[in-house]
Amino acid sequence: MTLGTIPASDISAITDGKLSQDVPVALNRLVTEYDHILICGPVFPHEVAGFSGGAKYLFPGIAAPGIIHFTHWLGALITSYEIIGTIDTPVRAVIDRAAAFLDTPVSLVALVTTHDGVAGAFCGDVRAAWRDAARLSARRHIVWVDSPFDRVVSVMPSMYADMWTAAKGMYKMEPAMADGGEVIIYAPHVDKVSHVHGSLLEEIGYHCRDYFVEQWARFAHYPGGILAHSTHLKGSGTFDAASALETPRVEVTLATGISRERCERVNLGYIDHHAIDRDRWPTDLGHDTLLVPRAGEVLYRVGQPPD
Repeated sequence: MTLGTIPASDISAITDGKLSQDVPVALNRLVTEYDHILICGPVFPHEVAGFSGGAKYLFPGIAAPGIIHFTHWLGALITSYEIIGTIDTPVRAVIDRAAAFLDTPVSLVALVTTHDGVAGAFCGDVRAAWRDAARLSARRHIVWVDSPFDRVVSVMPSMYADMWTAAKGMYKMEPAMADGGEVIIYAPHVDKVSHVHGSLLEEIGYHCRDYFVEQWARFAHYPGGILAHSTHLKGSGTFDAASALETPRVEVTLATGISRERCERVNLGYIDHHAIDRDRWPTDLGHDTLLVPRAGEVLYRVGQPPD
């Protein structure tokens, strides 16, 4: 069901004309058939919207593919590095603008949880409750460090079944990585790039944003969400169109069940996970390497928590 159209002029992060089109706002029509909608879900740092939750459970949560791909590519143009863990973002503005088209009353129960339990629950108006939850999430779900890391091993839990989800091991570490650093994603159980989108990712590979923007005619027909995921895992970087040289800010190396040949084909580094003895992390990988167990759950950033 289409509720309306967001004019391109209302979107505050148009980049190089790549988002000049109006955006149709379409979602599951069932939400128009209820007296009241109650959204209940968690809030945590998110690579596309800044923080998850709130009206995001409507848009793009139950929206049509158009707004899903639009919001994800918009976030990728800004870069995950800049947007993740930020409360006020252009993507969140698009989500709120889309939600304003819905006439059905909506309330929110926003939860901030940790392994110790529920840290906070915020109820009521969607935007107000979400912002309160996001402020608490910024204190509970972000590890603030004084200086960036040169090397990190992100150990991915088994719930991450492919690189589409295990990519969190990179983008939740990227803001705390030094230029020229390396993130090793350790997930021996992962043997696929993506169970759903693998064929498209095999075609385009993993690249920084500028690689796509500088060759837009070549990639414009791919879904924005797929391109966005590619940039999330590869991270920030530059691309010189004249020399076709791509320079990532951080190297991403997979210690997974994905073969060396496939890693090279999709433009990612490779290390044999069998060669890594988890009982000998410091000896094998160096004492200056940060080991992150259960990676992907919290965001790392250089700086100080917000007031």
